[in-house]
Amino acid sequence: MAALPKQYQWLANEAGPRMIKEALAELGTVEKAGAANNPVILNWAKETGEKNVAQMYVADSIPWCGLFMAVVAKRADKKLVKDPLWALNWGTFGVFTKTAMLGDVLVFVRRTADGSRAGHVGLYVGEDDTAYHVLGGNQGDCVCVARMAKNRLYAARRPDYNLQPDNVRVVKLAATGSLSHNEA
Repeated sequence: MAALPKQYQWLANEAGPRMIKEALAELGTVEKAGAANNPVILNWAKETGEKNVAQMYVADSIPWCGLFMAVVAKRADKKLVKDPLWALNWGTFGVFTKTAMLGDVLVFVRRTADGSRAGHVGLYVGEDDTAYHVLGGNQGDCVCVARMAKNRLYAARRPDYNLQPDNVRVVKLAATGSLSHNEA
């Protein structure tokens, strides 16, 4: 695991949720530049156990936030959504929640270069007045924490817990760093 930025170092001491712990284990994983591929990211497609994912995901230049979420959910023994590479499909994961909390899956809407609608998915680690702080993949071509404008939120979904961890809570953070605008 790469070092967490100072504002997020407290995450290393959290007992859970398990999806957060699994995601933190991949912190700092970086997409290769140009035509090269990071074999770690490519192996996640096989690790999901989903044949269609392994067949579709053949290069780390393909948006991989959904792939990252799939491998994190799989490692945490959570059921994957249908076609997990499509970020907006994570809007059906787990159970709906009105108030996002630590470890929840957050799905965001974004616009592509041609103006069409696409999505982004990551895990809630906190929030400030205008943004959610999201631990996810393909954020600046790596696994990291990024700030996402609250008005881009499409869905907040809580993992379907047998027993919800005690530390699932709203986390208030300082509004440090710029907002992410395009996670492709």
